[in-house]
Amino acid sequence: MKISRRARAERRAEILETARRLFCSRGFDATTTRDLAEKTRIATGTLFNYFESKEALAVELIAEALAAGRTDFLARQRGDEDLAEVLFLHVITGLRRLEPYRGFVGAVLETALSPFAAGGRSGVSKVGDALRTSHLEVVDEIVASHSPAPNRAGISGKSSFVSLHLYWTLFLGVLSFWTGDDSPNQEDTLAVLDESLHLFAHSLARGPATRS
Repeated sequence: MKISRRARAERRAEILETARRLFCSRGFDATTTRDLAEKTRIATGTLFNYFESKEALAVELIAEALAAGRTDFLARQRGDEDLAEVLFLHVITGLRRLEPYRGFVGAVLETALSPFAAGGRSGVSKVGDALRTSHLEVVDEIVASHSPAPNRAGISGKSSFVSLHLYWTLFLGVLSFWTGDDSPNQEDTLAVLDESLHLFAHSLARGPATRS
């Protein structure tokens, strides 16, 4: 019997919620696809009709968390932040939403978000590409909104491919550092993030001058 679109969406949401619970309670490595299928009361083969692997489930959960972080970010902006400050807020709201998933963010970095993941397993790579694209679109809009008037030196227009690639590399570095940061309140991550974003903002501000 063909399952309805609504029933399929509900089953998919149930699998994601089960993965969220098991990954956080048992740990990502200790959770198997069989565990996920049993807890969702479906056959393992049926699980693969929705998600090709537990890595794909992890990417979906992280994508959801970062999307929620973007909502938090939009609500918390004052409007008077400089570029580095608003980028800091954008990243830190995402990290706070990702906090329950710190244990398996590293696995997602390797399978979906790293530049070396391109061309990998289709489902994981596709969600990872969508996550990266949506994140960088927000960054591009932030940079554009902080561009000075055309007759002033500094950032000009939207980000170039090179500048976005630099940002993404810095962002992945911060994520990687954050997954293992055991400093109080992850203060070391905050310092690394602050320095990285000031470096990024400085590189944009210097761009036009170095080309003239």
